[in-house]
Amino acid sequence: MIEKLKIALISSEVFPFAKTGGLADVAGALPKYLARNGHDVIVIMPKYITIDDDKFGLKDTGTKVTVKFGGKPNKHRLFVSEHIPGVKTFFIEAPAFYDRDELYGTPNGDYKDNALRFGFFAKAVLAALEAIGFEADILHCNDWQTGLVPIYLKEIAKRGGFLSKAKTLFTIHNIAYQGLFKKDVLAELGLSPDLFVIDGLEFWGKVSFIKGGILFSDAVSTVSHKYSQEIQTSEFGFGLEEILYERKESLFGIPNGIDPEKWDPATDEAIPAHYGVRNTDGKRDCKIALAAENGLKYSPGVPIIGMITRLAAQKGLDILSECIEQLVELGIQFVILGTGDDEYHRIFGDLKKRLAGKVGINILYDASMAQRIYAGSDIFLMPSRYEPCGLGQLISMRYGTVPLVRNTGGLSDTVTEFDPATRRGTGFLFTEYTAGALTETVKRALNLFKDKNRWKKLVRNALEYDSSWNRSSRDYIELYRRLL
Repeated sequence: MIEKLKIALISSEVFPFAKTGGLADVAGALPKYLARNGHDVIVIMPKYITIDDDKFGLKDTGTKVTVKFGGKPNKHRLFVSEHIPGVKTFFIEAPAFYDRDELYGTPNGDYKDNALRFGFFAKAVLAALEAIGFEADILHCNDWQTGLVPIYLKEIAKRGGFLSKAKTLFTIHNIAYQGLFKKDVLAELGLSPDLFVIDGLEFWGKVSFIKGGILFSDAVSTVSHKYSQEIQTSEFGFGLEEILYERKESLFGIPNGIDPEKWDPATDEAIPAHYGVRNTDGKRDCKIALAAENGLKYSPGVPIIGMITRLAAQKGLDILSECIEQLVELGIQFVILGTGDDEYHRIFGDLKKRLAGKVGINILYDASMAQRIYAGSDIFLMPSRYEPCGLGQLISMRYGTVPLVRNTGGLSDTVTEFDPATRRGTGFLFTEYTAGALTETVKRALNLFKDKNRWKKLVRNALEYDSSWNRSSRDYIELYRRLL
């Protein structure tokens, strides 16, 4: 058995270099913990023009990566950063593809050449590995942007030699995003038209990058146990449920973690007071400050429900908008942060005016404010229609803020219903996706909030929950070994 694995994690976004969502957080944290477990780990991503070279210490390796793409070979510079402790992150330069203001598109839609941008990336990853002599045991690919890596790798494996023994793991972070493109892109990508079949990349008349990752990788994983089951159903599979069911013996669910060094109420510089498991007094000061910041009247007997989210129906904004006024009448305050769909910008913008003094609604993105919401809220709300894993509930527990979530995906895996009798559990869950079910669960939480002794125990349970990558990284290592 190989004791020290060589792992290349491949992602289109990696925190802190470039981020649009939770994928970046995973790609930035998991490698660090894999390295701490004694493995040789590198990360490969595109060199977007938005990355601050000086801030993150990017250096030109002096190595040129030769990629045959578009009918002719071209040389591309390869940069490296050691900003993530114990991990080298490599950046593939291609100005024609990555010198843009955004990662994937503008508010008007995706970039029209995304198939070429990430088809190139998939091919360049393999060329980069050979150029630096990193013969990986495992290529860990993430989401549709890396879905062609296993296909190009199989072409290499047929010839033998470098990387011919490497295994691939393809992780689905959100199956709703699939990378769908016109059929004629296959020729531009240098792929055989024979792949445009139902057992290949064809998906309802289009080429599906995510389908490539699912079918051609050695194993598939998702970011929670329950989500791995849900995506095998028509409700959550987005048309891919049958092929996922066929691959169920090679489909695994591993919940995400968070970096406890980044998310720590004892050291967080963005929050007004520090606290921890042994002394939670600082959390009261954080609540007082959060109330003042949002124009709310502070009262120790009135809970603040916090929500940091994309303003979209998938996140439960449709059912929340139905009942939020009723919940406010119960004596609850809300602080909401996020941006998203115009429809919900309008709905919650109107609620902000009508419920002034009772809700703080911030239609914007502010990372520091997010941390203040995690620290100052009593309850953290995630009423999602579906949630592959979710990081908000993990971060909120790290800050002693009790999660109230829908019983779906990773929320089910990480939050357990608090039992007042045994005093075990970390939060509140509801199953039926309705405003009524949400309202009844909030009422249940409100009743417990009035029982100060039990509520204090619940907060302590949340603070003590192990949400770090330690456990999850070991699960990934076990899966890597299984593939080998």
